[in-house]
Amino acid sequence: MKLAIYSNNGAQSKAVVALFKEKLAARNTDKIVFDDEHPDVVISVGGDGTLLGAFHHYADQLAFVRFIGVHTGHLGFYADWQHFEIDELIDSLVNDEDARTVKYPLLEAHVRYTDGREECVLALNEAAIKRPLGTLVADVYIQGELFERFRGDGLTASTPTGSTAYNKAIGGAVMHPSLDAIQLAEIASINSRVFRTLGSPLIIGNHEVIRVQLENDGAAVTLSFDHLSKIASNIDWIEFRVSKTKIQFAEYRHMHFWHRVQSSFIGTEVK
Repeated sequence: MKLAIYSNNGAQSKAVVALFKEKLAARNTDKIVFDDEHPDVVISVGGDGTLLGAFHHYADQLAFVRFIGVHTGHLGFYADWQHFEIDELIDSLVNDEDARTVKYPLLEAHVRYTDGREECVLALNEAAIKRPLGTLVADVYIQGELFERFRGDGLTASTPTGSTAYNKAIGGAVMHPSLDAIQLAEIASINSRVFRTLGSPLIIGNHEVIRVQLENDGAAVTLSFDHLSKIASNIDWIEFRVSKTKIQFAEYRHMHFWHRVQSSFIGTEVK
C-alpha cells in the first residue's frame, strides 16, 4: 500500500503525524510505503477543511485513491478516527487485504466564460455563486427549460455530504449520501409580487442538469468550490450536475451518516 499524509499546520495535527510515522516505523512492516505523488490511501489529519484540501490536491486521482480522516479540528464530519486511535488505524492499514470502500457523490460544475473559455471543476461539499455588491440576477434552467429568474444574494449547489455544510446554514435540506443527487439552494432571494422564485431547496437526480445563466452586465461575482474561491466578471453560465466520479473512503469502520449528523449538530445528550 502506498500512503500519503495530508495535514494542516496545527500543533496537534503535526504531533499526530509524527506519532503515526513513529508507530508505523516501529511495526517494521513492508506492507506500507509513503508516496505523496501517487498514493493508494490519503490520510487527512485535521478537520473537514483539511479533508477538502486533500480532496482537491488529489482530484485528478480519485479513481485510484481512498481517503481516511483523522480528526484534530473543530468539526470532523468526514473523520472516522480520533487522534488518540493511531494504533487501531495502523492495525486496519496493515490488515487491509480487500480494500473495502464507501463512495460518496460529487458535484460537477461546468463554467462557461463570455470569451468562450470553459472549465470543469469537481466539488466535495458545494459550489456557490454570489454577488459581492448588489443583486445577483440569473435565469435558472432545468434540462434546458427555464424554471425561474432568480434575484438575490446568490445560489449554491451541494452534494449530499455537503448538504450539512453551507447548504444547511442557509436553510437547505440534509440529504443522505446514498442519494445520487445534488441540491440547489437560494441565498437571500427576493420574493415579491414582481419577483418570484421557488423559495425552497430544489433536489435533482443524476440524469438532470441545472444551468444558471447570468445577466451579463459586467458586474463581478464570487465563484467558490468548497474552500476555493475567485472573483470573475465574465461568467456566462454555470451548469451543475451529479458527477460520474465519486470520492472513496476506506471502510475500516465507517461511521453511519445519520450518526455523523447527530453527533456533529445535536450531540449525544438527547432527552
